[in-house]
Amino acid sequence: MSIKNLSRLSRDEVEALFSSIDTVLTDCDGVLWLHTKALPGAPEVLNKFREMGKRVFYITNNNIITREEFLVKCDKLGYRSMKDDVLTTSYLTACYLHDIGFKKKAYIVGTSGISRELNLLGIKNFGVGPDPLVGDVAKLVMKDFKQDPDVGAVIVGFDEYFSYPKILKAASYLNNPDCLFIATNMDERGPCVINDCVIPGTGSMVAAIETCVGRKPFLIGKPSAYIINAIRKRYNVDPKRTLMIGDRCNTDILLGTRCGFKTLLVLTGVNTLEDVMNWKESDNKEDHDLVPDYYIDKLGDLLPLLT
Repeated sequence: MSIKNLSRLSRDEVEALFSSIDTVLTDCDGVLWLHTKALPGAPEVLNKFREMGKRVFYITNNNIITREEFLVKCDKLGYRSMKDDVLTTSYLTACYLHDIGFKKKAYIVGTSGISRELNLLGIKNFGVGPDPLVGDVAKLVMKDFKQDPDVGAVIVGFDEYFSYPKILKAASYLNNPDCLFIATNMDERGPCVINDCVIPGTGSMVAAIETCVGRKPFLIGKPSAYIINAIRKRYNVDPKRTLMIGDRCNTDILLGTRCGFKTLLVLTGVNTLEDVMNWKESDNKEDHDLVPDYYIDKLGDLLPLLT
């Protein structure tokens, strides 16, 4: 098991590596951009891949926006993209329910990105938006909340309005064992700290509901078996000629490892080189699956090597 600093490879070694790759799958937050700003050089690298004849796909656990909104962001930040290049967890959640013939309602702990993707496939849903505790819990339970008997699924994604009433409602629906429990992803936190503030991720919200209901959700996003199958089915990639780029090892890199892809960690997001070295030296063999084949400080550092 070895890990190489991509920026220290010779031009010939870099050329040999990318000659062996037909398809590039990339995470977005922490790799291509941070919030609304593109990371320096990243658009040029992604667009250079396309000029080199590589297929480029965006694989993101982001469930806040729809694929159409994702394309608008890509265009604004200088990334070439088409709708079929994009797999978001909001879109995949809608696909999953549609594929299993889901006909009931979904209660969403999440954003309108999930709701709009469900609407496009005719799946009824509700729950998006603020739901604060008004009064006390007794009032919520005795007067305010009446369960909808048509609810057949609870979907949990990132929700900036996460609240006690939402936990109570999700858990109450999930108390019925026939109600589906779906999590878009399990990312623990955002890719960066802003003004010394850690941004809690979807995984922290899923964990609260999971603790309450005592059962695990069906996971849609990286590194789940569902998204692995979706990639294989949709993109028909050759694992040996595919590169997975990411900033988070327990989602992006682990997905690549499980699929047999080459993997590249960029150090502009969640995980550090120290994390990687600790996993590399660990006695726990499962930790070794988190170690990428290559790393680089930022994706933009690749540009001089490609040109």
